[in-house]
Amino acid sequence: MRSLILWLLVILPGTAASAMSVYYLIPEWVVLDASYKHYQQIAKSSSSTVNDLLIAEAAENRHRINCFAEGVGILLGGVIVAIGIHGICTLPNKTS
Repeated sequence: MRSLILWLLVILPGTAASAMSVYYLIPEWVVLDASYKHYQQIAKSSSSTVNDLLIAEAAENRHRINCFAEGVGILLGGVIVAIGIHGICTLPNKTS
């Protein structure tokens, strides 16, 4: 019974949190890559102004922070799963 409770209340929600974070990380990573390439293009352009460069840098940093937050969500979900697995492994055996 305790094992089932750990599965339902700890392991499955932790797995769901990690999966959801991965789901949102992948498109954000693609946008970060495009934003980085755009920033590089503006930095190499001779006709760009400082204002253009600052705006492109801010966009890149915004996506970089979003990727970091999603990565933290993946790690947090993994820690929750690990706690649940540890709880199952340390349950006393009732084989008598």
